Amino acid sequence: MPVTKEISIPVYSSINWEKIREEFPILKREVNRRPLVYLDNAASSQKPQVVIDAITHYYSHYNANVHRGVHTLSQEGTNAFEESRRLVKEFINASKIEEVIFTKGTTNSINLLAYSWGRTYIKEGDEIIISSMEHHSNIVPWQMLCEEKKAILKVIPINDKGEIIWDDFLKLITDKTKFISAVHISNALGTINPVREIIEEAHRRNIFVHIDGAQAAPHLNIDVQEIDCDFYSFSAHKMCGPTGIGILYGKEKWLEEMPPFEGGGEMIKTVSFDKTTYNDLPFKFEAGTPHIEGAIVLGTAINYLNSIGLQNIAQRENDLLSKATSAISEIEGVRLIGTAEKKSSVLSFLVNAIHPYDMGMILDKMGIAVRTGHHCCQPLMDIYRIPGTVRASFSFYNNENDIDRLIEGVHKSIKMLS
Repeated sequence: MPVTKEISIPVYSSINWEKIREEFPILKREVNRRPLVYLDNAASSQKPQVVIDAITHYYSHYNANVHRGVHTLSQEGTNAFEESRRLVKEFINASKIEEVIFTKGTTNSINLLAYSWGRTYIKEGDEIIISSMEHHSNIVPWQMLCEEKKAILKVIPINDKGEIIWDDFLKLITDKTKFISAVHISNALGTINPVREIIEEAHRRNIFVHIDGAQAAPHLNIDVQEIDCDFYSFSAHKMCGPTGIGILYGKEKWLEEMPPFEGGGEMIKTVSFDKTTYNDLPFKFEAGTPHIEGAIVLGTAINYLNSIGLQNIAQRENDLLSKATSAISEIEGVRLIGTAEKKSSVLSFLVNAIHPYDMGMILDKMGIAVRTGHHCCQPLMDIYRIPGTVRASFSFYNNENDIDRLIEGVHKSIKMLS
């Protein structure tokens, strides 16, 4: 029996959101003598007790290096590690387990892609397209690649709502366009981009596409075969899992052609002083001792989310977003940033001339955790001509009381700062 089976995942015959909320121990604590209201889920989600227990269980029962040991602990760890890879394959509906690469997170996945694929196939004069709403991690690696290769980086414009302007996107594509890297859900705006349509348009012209799914993985059912992306990346820590572990999915035929990102143990078959032969997928891209605990517990987090149901989660978060948007829109002087027709659970706003940082500090004094600033999207903030926003981002374990507390905090901040 796989070791991961020893961790009991809750089974829900019906969904009771308040009972599910009780499974997150950190939500019971106080901050500044007030019950915590955690609304920074787009930065990192909180962890249910079952995930915390799975971390302890690994270190208490079978902590050992994987893949290379013949002893029991190593075999148990290897089985659990590879079982988690299988769970990821099913979670995103990859066609083969070899297409699932463990990385340190979304940022590491994108850098791997830019280094390995980009430095192999991008030539002088080639074009790479990104969108205006990208996180810095999906901008800087491509900028570095373009500078090195003397390639051209193009940016898809957006409208005032924070949606891609489709006609302008089509005009950017030329016969020199080789790669498109676009975010699935904007971390700053909540916009859900039409990734299937982007991919279809790109593939008509033999253009490769990577989708940054860091914000999508906790909220949407992801099917990489259905959207037909060439590459997809996401992180565990935004989906109730541990930090420091993520995934790069790639179609097998492209991963086979790409050279390794790093050299060392595990990614080799044979080594001599004359020549090294590389390992098969997925191990070719997993040099050194991996984040074993993180990879295994990612599997626990996936099982937990699946037990609740991604559709149930999406509906819950959409309800919370709708109520919060309606409530905050009634406050005089509020300006919403990001009002796309298709949105995930992100509410970004400004109030009059109040600086987001100042409001964030007052909210924290009231036990309310929000994110303030540019959200690693400085070019996007420049488009809106603002220094940043206050961002409240919701997860399924939030509730209506959290929204009431947020609205109360915004009113108090306005009273103190206006």
